[in-house]
Amino acid sequence: MMPITSVNPATGRTIRSYEPHDTQDIEIRLARAVTAQAEFRATSFEERAAILHRAADELESRAPELARLMTLEMGKPIGAAEAEALKCAWVCRWYADNSARLLADEVVATNARHSFIRFEPLGTVLAVMPWNFPFWQVFRFAAPALAAGNAGLLKHASNVPGCALAIEQVMRTAGAPAGMFQTLLVGSDRVEQLVRDPRIRAVTLTGSDPAGRAVARTAGETLKKTVLELGGSDPFVILEDADLETAISTAVTARTLNNGQSCIAAKRFLVAEPIADEFERRFSGAMAALTLGDPLDPATDVGPLATAAIRDELAAQVDTTVDAGGRLLLGGEPVQGPGYFYPPTVVADPPPGSPLRIEETFGPAAAVLRFDTVEQAIELANETEFGLGASVWTRHADSAAQFISRIETGSVFVNGMVASDPRLPFGGVKNSGYGRELAAYGLREFLNIKTVWIGD
Repeated sequence: MMPITSVNPATGRTIRSYEPHDTQDIEIRLARAVTAQAEFRATSFEERAAILHRAADELESRAPELARLMTLEMGKPIGAAEAEALKCAWVCRWYADNSARLLADEVVATNARHSFIRFEPLGTVLAVMPWNFPFWQVFRFAAPALAAGNAGLLKHASNVPGCALAIEQVMRTAGAPAGMFQTLLVGSDRVEQLVRDPRIRAVTLTGSDPAGRAVARTAGETLKKTVLELGGSDPFVILEDADLETAISTAVTARTLNNGQSCIAAKRFLVAEPIADEFERRFSGAMAALTLGDPLDPATDVGPLATAAIRDELAAQVDTTVDAGGRLLLGGEPVQGPGYFYPPTVVADPPPGSPLRIEETFGPAAAVLRFDTVEQAIELANETEFGLGASVWTRHADSAAQFISRIETGSVFVNGMVASDPRLPFGGVKNSGYGRELAAYGLREFLNIKTVWIGD
């Protein structure tokens, strides 16, 4: 078997290679998960909460070390990486403090002497996770899964094996029973076999549309619950009455967060015609002022893209859009030299059907489109096959209400940047997937919702 290798995207140099788990290794880990979960499901909420609090302590105390690992393996700026570790601690504490309340029996008045709804874990859940938020994506699954009494098996992206093993170590140090959370060092070719295994009771995947369809197909054939988060092409809508200064500064962050490699990064900036010229000028200037460079340097705003293939795909999307008639306002040329760098880029007026107008773009390339009416803005917002998040900027409640009710997305943020939050459900519609993570809804995705009816 080919080794699983992590490469520093800032230099293109290999960090370390790992031997993948073979069939016997996988079997051992599957059996261990089933055994551990059968015992762990009987533990109290207080015992599970204690593990999650210790995991949060570990994440907080080791945040600088874990941040460096994230930055080395996938290139995110070091400050963002440390913030990611701390956010993982937050989600652990939130579920530690709230799962007992959210999973308590719900009494329902019927003609029975006593009837209620009970929430029980399904068993072992397979998590197929991406590289772009190598800790956060995992913990927003792992924290509720553990709180609910499920075991977790992590198949992480193959370019962040060090992060995958570090997460397993965090959970083990926190006192999670052996087998309750394990990493599988395997390639994507092993996923279908894992999904088909009867000991896997459910699957959660964050990744590409094709990967989600493949997992959903296999899970459907085996009648297993899935939650899929498959990316987005989020609109960032700015009406004429918006606070333009705040909207522009937020727009820059929303497009370049995590080097632009985020499912919920704003990708299409829809601007009212009367302020469009000013927005293009000021937004392009702010993007040009960002520092592109070494992600380990705290002064860096934008680091490298995670792989050469991702950089090349983004470059092709930009080139195709400009060749089709889009106006290149900034950037547009990959940086020469070591590493997988692509500069902040702005393209105005991408024509219908062009990549920057309808596709997901993973990197710091922004598309700017103009609209004349609210109706046209809503039409543009809903133009893509994705429906993850949307940001709308206006001072008028009536205008905001139209976008809230008519934009086809899993979330709408008014006068703010789309972000995930343990207290709020996260997920999308259309080709952005289905199901929800986080909050009470994410906690209950992988549970048996059992009706109990007791007569006289």
